[in-house]
Amino acid sequence: MREAQISTGAFVRAAALGAAATVICVSALAAEPVEQVVVTSAKLPEAVGGSAFSTVTLDAQQLSTSDRLDDALEQVPGLSLFRRTVSVSANATTQGVSLRDIAPSGAGRALVLLDGIPMNDPFGGWVIWTALPYEDIGGAEIVRGAGAGPYGAGALTGTILLTERRSSDGVADAEGGSLDSVRAGASGGESIDDVDLFANVSGERTNGWIPVRPPDRGAADNHVWFDGGSASLRAQTEVGNVFASARLSYYDEGRGAGVDGATSSARGLIGSLTFAENPGSSGVGWRVQGWAVRSEFSNASVSVAPGRVGTTPANDQYATPALGLGANAALLGQIGAFRWEAGADVRDDSGESRELFHFDGAEFLMNRRSGGRSIVGGIYGEVSIDTSQWLLTLGLRGDYWTTSQGHLVETLRATGAVTSQLDYQGRDGVVPTARAGVRRNFDDGEYVRIAGYVGFRVPTLNELYRPFRVGNDVTQANADLRPEKLYGAEAGWGGTWEFLRWDTTLFWNQLHNAIANVTIGQVLCGPVLCGALRQRQNAGDIDALGLEGQVTETVSESLDVWTGLSLTDAKFVSGQLDGLRPAQAPRATVTGGAAWQPLTRMSLQAQLHWESLRYEDDRNTLRLGSAFVLDARATYNLTDVLAAYVAIDNLTDAKVATAATTDPLLGAIISYGQPRMIWLGLKYSE
Repeated sequence: MREAQISTGAFVRAAALGAAATVICVSALAAEPVEQVVVTSAKLPEAVGGSAFSTVTLDAQQLSTSDRLDDALEQVPGLSLFRRTVSVSANATTQGVSLRDIAPSGAGRALVLLDGIPMNDPFGGWVIWTALPYEDIGGAEIVRGAGAGPYGAGALTGTILLTERRSSDGVADAEGGSLDSVRAGASGGESIDDVDLFANVSGERTNGWIPVRPPDRGAADNHVWFDGGSASLRAQTEVGNVFASARLSYYDEGRGAGVDGATSSARGLIGSLTFAENPGSSGVGWRVQGWAVRSEFSNASVSVAPGRVGTTPANDQYATPALGLGANAALLGQIGAFRWEAGADVRDDSGESRELFHFDGAEFLMNRRSGGRSIVGGIYGEVSIDTSQWLLTLGLRGDYWTTSQGHLVETLRATGAVTSQLDYQGRDGVVPTARAGVRRNFDDGEYVRIAGYVGFRVPTLNELYRPFRVGNDVTQANADLRPEKLYGAEAGWGGTWEFLRWDTTLFWNQLHNAIANVTIGQVLCGPVLCGALRQRQNAGDIDALGLEGQVTETVSESLDVWTGLSLTDAKFVSGQLDGLRPAQAPRATVTGGAAWQPLTRMSLQAQLHWESLRYEDDRNTLRLGSAFVLDARATYNLTDVLAAYVAIDNLTDAKVATAATTDPLLGAIISYGQPRMIWLGLKYSE
C-alpha cells in the first residue's frame, strides 16, 4: 500500500532546539493610524489609508500555532486553500489561497506578498507554502477585499502581507510525531561589519495517511506522503540614507497523492532586491524592488479502475518550467495629516507544461507541450487624510495586460512527428480599478468605517493552457478565458472596551466572469463512464453577501480567549451555473481558541476550526459534510530560552471530508484529511 521509498533528496536536515511558549490570540483590530512614514528594507511601510479596510494582523507568536503557515493563517475565518486540506497533503495546484469563501480557486484569488515580493507561482498562481516556514515569518497582515493601489493585479478577494523576521528574532525547533513524521527548522541572524545577515532552513517528512477509508479502500489507494524543505538567506545594509536588501530562497518538495502511482514535486528559486530611502526633510521617500522566480512542477496522474482494484498511468507531466520577472517603484510621503503614494509595477510570467500521455499498457505514445506568456503592468496613486479622528483615503489604478505565445503542440513520442499544433491568438486590455474608504475613531475606543473597491485578476498560464487529470476526472484548459473583475463594498464596526477587542464587517461582493471548472461531459474508462470531463470557463457572475468578525478577550492575566466567524451567502447569478453555489465554498466558518498559563513555566493552548458543508463540484451534486477540528498544545519552559512541548493535531480524530469522486461500482468515494497526530518537540528562541 505504501510507496516503496520516500525520496530524501528534498528533505533539509536542520538540527534544532525550541522556543518558549507562545500565547494564541488573534488581534481583531485594524492597524492604528501612523503618524510618520518609515521605510526599511526588511519591512515596507503600510499602505496609505490601510486602517479604513477590513484587516487582521497576526504576529510571529500567533503564526507559530502550527508548523505550516497556511494552517496558522486559517485562524482568520474565511481564509483557506482551495480544498479542505493543509499544504502538507495538498497537491501544489490546489494550494491557491482565497479569502471570504466567495469562490475558492486552485489558482487563488488572494495575492501573497513577502516584504512586497509576490509569492504566487508565475505559472499557476498557487503558493508553495513549504517556501514560507513559520520560522522565517515575523508577522502577517490580512487585508480583505479587492486591493487596488500598491498591491497590483491579483488581489481579488484580498492580500496577505507577510514580513520576514528581524535578524535578532531567531528561533529553532525540532519535533517528531505520528505517521513516521519528523520536522526541524531554524532561523537566525548575524551582523558582519555594516551588513546584517539572516538565514532560515527547514525540512519535514511524513509517511502520511491513506485518504480513502474502508470499506471503499482498495489496492488503488496509497499514502499522502510528503518530503520537503526550504532555505533562504537575506543580507541588508544601509548606505547613507538608503537601505538595501537582497534575498535568495530555494524550496524543494515531493509528495504522494493518495493513489498508487500518483505523485508530484515542486521546486523553485526566488531572488529579490529592495532599495528604499526614508523621507528626509522634504518628507518624501522612495522604494524600488525587483525579483525573479524560477519554478518547476511535475505531476504523475493515474486512472483508477472500477472498484478501486488498481490504477493505470494516465499522464506524466514531467516538467513545467516557469519564469517570473517583476519590479515595482514608488514615491511616498507625508505633510501633516496628508499622506500619499504613487508608483508603478510590472510582472512578466512565462512557462510551459511538458507531459506524456496516451498510455498503451506498456508506455506513453504521445508528448504534449502547452504554455505561453502573460504580462501585467500598472500605475497607481493613493492619498489619505488622517486627523486621528477621521481617516479618508482614495486610491486609483490602471493596468495593461496581455497574453501571448500561447500554444499546444502534440507529437508522436517515437518519431517526434507533429500530430496537432495550435497557436492561440494573443489578447490584451486595459483595466481601471480603485478603492476608497472612510474611518471614524471615537473617544471611547470604538470606530466605524465604510469602504468600496474594484479589483481584477488575469487568468494564470495554468488556467489558459494546461489540461490536467486527477484520478478519473479530466479538466481541459481554455485559452479564451477573460480576466475576472470584482466589485465590492463593506461597512465595519469595532473597538476596545477594557479587556475586550472586536471587529465586525458586513460586505457585498460581485465577481464578474468567475473562472470555474465546468462539467461538460463524462470520461470513458474502457467500456464504462468513470469520471467527469470539465473545462475551465468564465462561468458567470457570483454575488456574495457576508458577515465576518473577530472577538478577543483577556479574561485574566493568565487566560486569553478569542473567536472568529465568517458567514458568506455566495451563488452564481448568471451563466451556465446560475443559482448554484461555487464549488469548495462553505457558507459558515467558525474559529476560536484559548491560551492559559496555570503555572509560571507551563502554558496550555487550544484552537478549533469548524465549517459547514461545501460542494466538491460545480453542479453541487457531491457534498462534503461539515468539519470540526480541535488542536491542543502543552508547553513547559525548561529554561528562559528552551521549552519542551507536546501537541495533538485533530484531538478528537474527526473524519474531515476533503474530496469526493464517483466510482462506477462503489458510488461516491470520500477522501479524508489528517487523522489525530501527536507531536513531541523542543523549541529555542533568542
